[in-house]
Amino acid sequence: MSRLIISTPHAPAAIGTYSQAVRTGDTVYLSGQIALDPQTMQLREGIEAQIVQVFDNLKAVCEASGGGLKDIVKLNIFLTDLGNFALVNEIMARYFVQPYPARAAVGVASLPRGALVEMDGVVVLGG
Repeated sequence: MSRLIISTPHAPAAIGTYSQAVRTGDTVYLSGQIALDPQTMQLREGIEAQIVQVFDNLKAVCEASGGGLKDIVKLNIFLTDLGNFALVNEIMARYFVQPYPARAAVGVASLPRGALVEMDGVVVLGG
C-alpha cells in the first residue's frame, strides 16, 4: 500500500525529521502537535491558548488529509501537568461531538519547546 505525505501551511511546519501526517489507505497518522502558531512558529502563551492552538493545528492537518476532527478514532494527549486535564475536556467539547474518539492522557516531564500540551492521533477517512 502506498503512503501519502500530508502537509499544510495551516499547521506548523515540522520542526524535526517527521511529516505532519502520513496517509496509508484510509488511515491517517497524525504527528504530535504542540501549540505553535503556524504563521509565526511561536508557542502560544498559557495552557488554555495552547490547548486551543493544538486542536486548531490538528484540525488543519485533518482537513489537509481530506477529513476532519470527526474522523479521529484515537487521540493521544500529553500534558506536563495532569491538573489541566479537566480544561482539556472542557475545550475538547468545543471541537468534538459524540461519539468521541478513543483517547489516552499521559503526564510527561517535558515537551518540545517548553510546550504544556501535545496531541497526536489516528484518523480513518470515509467511515
